[in-house]
Amino acid sequence: MRKLSENALIAEILAPLATHPGTFGLSDDAAHLSALPPSGLVITTDALVSGVHFFENDDPGDAAYKAVAVNVSDLAAKAAKPFAYLLTLALPAAPTEEWAHIFAGGLARAQAAFGVSLIGGDTVTARGQWWLSVTALGEAPARPLVRGGGSPGDVLYVTGTLGDAALGLKLRLGLADFAEALSPDERDHLARRYLYPEPRMSLSHALAAHASASMDLSDGLALDLARLCAASGVTATVDTSALPLSEAAHTALVAHPALIETILTGGDDYEILAAVPPDTASCFGPDARSLAFEAAARVAGCPVSRIGSLAEGTTSPSFLGPSGESLILSAKGFEHFAL
Repeated sequence: MRKLSENALIAEILAPLATHPGTFGLSDDAAHLSALPPSGLVITTDALVSGVHFFENDDPGDAAYKAVAVNVSDLAAKAAKPFAYLLTLALPAAPTEEWAHIFAGGLARAQAAFGVSLIGGDTVTARGQWWLSVTALGEAPARPLVRGGGSPGDVLYVTGTLGDAALGLKLRLGLADFAEALSPDERDHLARRYLYPEPRMSLSHALAAHASASMDLSDGLALDLARLCAASGVTATVDTSALPLSEAAHTALVAHPALIETILTGGDDYEILAAVPPDTASCFGPDARSLAFEAAARVAGCPVSRIGSLAEGTTSPSFLGPSGESLILSAKGFEHFAL
């Protein structure tokens, strides 16, 4: 089976993905972006490591797709329009032609789904497991949307459903004592949510128009909400009975109520957490702006759910159970260098 040199990998496999006119077919050391967005760029980067972010025996195309998707998710949370990305690929040995085509196929699927083009990067030798890093570029909205813009009284929203990917990971690891309660379709749903994040790009206009703060949920709601609160100088209260759950996650939670902690802290949701001012001073009513956000989300076809609110204070966010009791979480969320 043919193995590819670095030059062959770039010229034969990656260059066809470089559709942006400033890439010179990946024949140069740098890309030339001549027409920059008037409102500026939003830039983000995330690395995925075999054995940490995906399984060693996963399809390399799925890993490639996920690497682009998680970066696009960061851009979506900033109401930015993605248009390009750079790729660093580190492999322990020369890839086979078949492996390279599968990997590039995953990138091609992501490019088609998210409207982005490869514009450059690097290929290097890895000492250990293979990994990849993506840096994504997006057109910034007119008003920067950051974690630190939240204020007391803002309503908290999340997109989509929470906990699916974390439960899917438990299934993959064989740690799912809830598996017997699930139908085959529900197990497949959780597995797919772990493999294929769904960046909420359609929400960008609603976020830009109405949100005070926003971020994507990669390390679990509990930890990421704490980060938003710390940046905004506030605290928060979340009603866990309001958390949006898929049928699969709901079935698992009914079978094993302790899974609420996995749903709150497991990570890999890649949904958007947003704070929206209620506009209490509005002549249209005390909830005018948050209702306008919900209406804009419906028009965009992006499901959003109210889960709580921000408040004055600097304590950790509170998560309330079905009877209004505060939940004590043994885990905070996923951290690479947790002590």
